[in-house]
Amino acid sequence: MTNSTRQTEVRTDHAPAPVGPYSQAIRLNDLVFASGQIPLDPKTGKIVQGEIEDETRQVLSNLKAVLESSGASLASVVKATVYLTDMSLFPRVNAIYAESFDSDPAPARATVEVSALPLGAHVEIDAIAVTPA
Repeated sequence: MTNSTRQTEVRTDHAPAPVGPYSQAIRLNDLVFASGQIPLDPKTGKIVQGEIEDETRQVLSNLKAVLESSGASLASVVKATVYLTDMSLFPRVNAIYAESFDSDPAPARATVEVSALPLGAHVEIDAIAVTPA
């Protein structure tokens, strides 16, 4: 990397600690690359119990905490990827997602169905955000 690029690890206790060799996020200059968040309660280290809406709210809470610790926010997300274990859950996840990403324009997004997610989660979301200048 050149001297003009600053890459720093982002860490917060308000989101689950990484369970492998990855960072919660990496900030590169004014961009933040947030790792996928699953519905782990950062206080208990366990998946939240309940419906897909409960899981999605926890995922977004975790993502928000990571982004805010980097100087970004959900409002500064430019790209998100949603991973679902069952695409039939999409309308319910999308409704909760829309509550958190109500900016105009909304971020670019991809949603994909996967065969499984860590710890039996049903939803995971990662994001790229821009920090304010």
